[in-house]
Amino acid sequence: MFSFDKFNSFKKQSEIVFKSRFLNNFSPMERYEFLQLCHRRNYKENEFIYYQGDPGTGMYFIEEGKVQLIAETGYDEQETITLNLDSPQSFGALSIGYELRRASSAKCLTDCTLLGFFKPDFETLRNRHPQIAVKFLETLSMIAMQQLERTRKALVDARGARSAFDIYFKTYYEETDSE
Repeated sequence: MFSFDKFNSFKKQSEIVFKSRFLNNFSPMERYEFLQLCHRRNYKENEFIYYQGDPGTGMYFIEEGKVQLIAETGYDEQETITLNLDSPQSFGALSIGYELRRASSAKCLTDCTLLGFFKPDFETLRNRHPQIAVKFLETLSMIAMQQLERTRKALVDARGARSAFDIYFKTYYEETDSE
């Protein structure tokens, strides 16, 4: 039997996934299928979800609470850059489609309930609904391309066009280390 608590829980999860900017190009049925593969996780205030440099294993949607992304620059002057997120925002998406280490740590500023979607969940999605998996990867690619373009423009401004395009071309045409 479907209890009132389970109904409210499902309703909250649905609202998060349906309001997510990440999934805005998915149809309601595609979002429903996606939601079926998400895992609810609870975290306490000040608990870390993951740390900068960890292997990326999945993405998260904030159902309740506030999360802070923390990036330590590790360059000449140690600098910390933070970004605060709350419902219905998501984070960590690029770890699904790409073998990337976490660019930041994620820490709960309050008690949090998150919906996690992990690499094995993506494999299940790909096997059950390949068209939804393709749409998911298209969204990831668009995010990655937007980040690349913004980074390239910032690099041109900071280091000049020659340096920016030298890095841009070398990254494409030469093998790079996957540190």
